[in-house]
Amino acid sequence: MVSTTYDFAIIGAGAAGLNLALCILDEPFFADKKIVIFDGDPKQTNDRTWCFWEKGTGQWDAIVSKTWEKAIITDTTGQQNTFSLLPFSYKMIHAIDFYNYARKKIENASNIIWVAAEVEEVAEEDDLRIKAGKEYRISRHIFDSRISTDFYKDESSVKLLQHFKGWVIETPDAVFDDSTFVMMDFHIRWKDTTSFIYVLPYSKNKALIEFTLFSPHLIQDNEYEMMIQQYLSEVLKLNKYTVTTTEKGVIPMSDYPFHRLNNRKVTKIGTAGSWVKPSSGYSFKNAGKLSRKIVENIRNGELPSRGLINKKFRFYDSLFLNVLYNKNELGPDLFTMMYCKNPIQRIFSFLNEETTLLQDLGIMNSFPKAPFNKALIRRLYTKAFF
Repeated sequence: MVSTTYDFAIIGAGAAGLNLALCILDEPFFADKKIVIFDGDPKQTNDRTWCFWEKGTGQWDAIVSKTWEKAIITDTTGQQNTFSLLPFSYKMIHAIDFYNYARKKIENASNIIWVAAEVEEVAEEDDLRIKAGKEYRISRHIFDSRISTDFYKDESSVKLLQHFKGWVIETPDAVFDDSTFVMMDFHIRWKDTTSFIYVLPYSKNKALIEFTLFSPHLIQDNEYEMMIQQYLSEVLKLNKYTVTTTEKGVIPMSDYPFHRLNNRKVTKIGTAGSWVKPSSGYSFKNAGKLSRKIVENIRNGELPSRGLINKKFRFYDSLFLNVLYNKNELGPDLFTMMYCKNPIQRIFSFLNEETTLLQDLGIMNSFPKAPFNKALIRRLYTKAFF
């Protein structure tokens, strides 16, 4: 059975898919366009936490649950470095608040529907034929967040994983400074890897304590917990606490050219579209920026994927990933150098892909040359960057 023909279909209602849907709904150009979202998950649980930095007020302030204006990075020796982030602040959104906000906007719009089913098949004819549940629907263009199977087969790209497990704990006493978050504590780490503790203090007696690795391989579930417990006992000196919730995840950090799969009828989004910053794993803010670019492109009669990827920063990310993949034990020192030898505000702008070439060169001078020169040779030998 074939039903309505849609102008745009969004496969996946995560950060990328919902950011794009909201941008479309906010643009009058799309008022007469029909949109369908496919996702079998009703998005009724708080399955993750998104954080990002920005200057001043922002689009999501109404659902931001906590902000911080100071950050700590602790190196492998235990030396603690505290930074003022101003004029930036670091903001946290609970996924359930974002989902509820997006669902309300979608339910109140007359030109968009949510199909609670996973897409089983997409057939390319004159238009695109999408099978989900027991129905087929036709769309003129698809925004697809599914990762291509080619990614898993490809052997020329670097594939690192950001994997983590976190505990939200409550303590009977006030033990946290809730004005400051721990961005990276490298003196608690897993063997010779790029790994660290990340702490988001919600209040003086409640915080998310997360153990994170940027490494090629996962570790056992109990091993993440062992590192969290080590931090709680050795650093925070905590004997009494209650674990209220847990979260865990795996995010691909890769220079695989997902964006090459974009064409006239299909635009890949989210992780599947190279929207995750390969060298850091941050994605939420990127999802908003790139969604706005897609809307602008369509409004101007351009290919939706035009100009989404900045080749200069992809080049930087590819080199950095290559170093981390081949010399994973160097990561703690490299991140410490990056943040401690440069103004943190400039690093945020660099990670936002907003710096000039001169500023980029200044940041590059923070790092030792040898591992990056070797990475450049490896990348040139194995494939073109893009």
